[in-house]
Amino acid sequence: SWVSYAIVGLSVWCGVILAFKWMKIRFQQSVLRLPLMPEDPRFVLSPATVDAALDRIHALVDDPQRFILTNRIVIALSNLKNMMRISDVDGVLKSQAEADEDLVESSYTVVRGLLWMVPIFGFVGTVLGLAGGIGGFGRVLESASSIETLKPALQSVTSDLSVAFETTLHGLIGALSIHFVLTLVLRDEESFLDSCREYCQKQIVGRLRFAPTEAERDGGA
Repeated sequence: SWVSYAIVGLSVWCGVILAFKWMKIRFQQSVLRLPLMPEDPRFVLSPATVDAALDRIHALVDDPQRFILTNRIVIALSNLKNMMRISDVDGVLKSQAEADEDLVESSYTVVRGLLWMVPIFGFVGTVLGLAGGIGGFGRVLESASSIETLKPALQSVTSDLSVAFETTLHGLIGALSIHFVLTLVLRDEESFLDSCREYCQKQIVGRLRFAPTEAERDGGA
């Protein structure tokens, strides 16, 4: 049945998309292993040291915008000189994190659409097979003159019924397989985003220090 070929084609399409997504996640995770911030525990981030931190990131990564983590850090540090409180930088990081999560969520729109189509094609094949089988059975009853002539005619009817149930099975197996792989890829991507949040909290927000006069002014406010 052409329906089975459509189901297989859609399933393979989803598999290719998810395979590229998985490789992209692994590529993004490689940045977490880079020493983006100085390993010296005495190093602090402030308007005076932000340029050195940005130069270090650009030296380690050719294009920081290609990576979720470095892009998030660069955006926050580029605005550090215009901020007076740690909570302002933390707010920028959280805002960028939410934007990244929305972007990641939208990247699965095509896969979810194809995942919805796979079982629908299975049900379409079921309806076509049942319609063909029932229609053929009616024609057999009209034209059959004896039991001997009825048997070979019924074979084509049972073949249509077989197609009806097989396409449903193919659709369900395809949808189950895609959903399983999608769950694994989503788990890895969510884990990566959580790691990015944790890294920014420890290495960026945790190292922020403002000048004493600015801190006193913030405290007085």
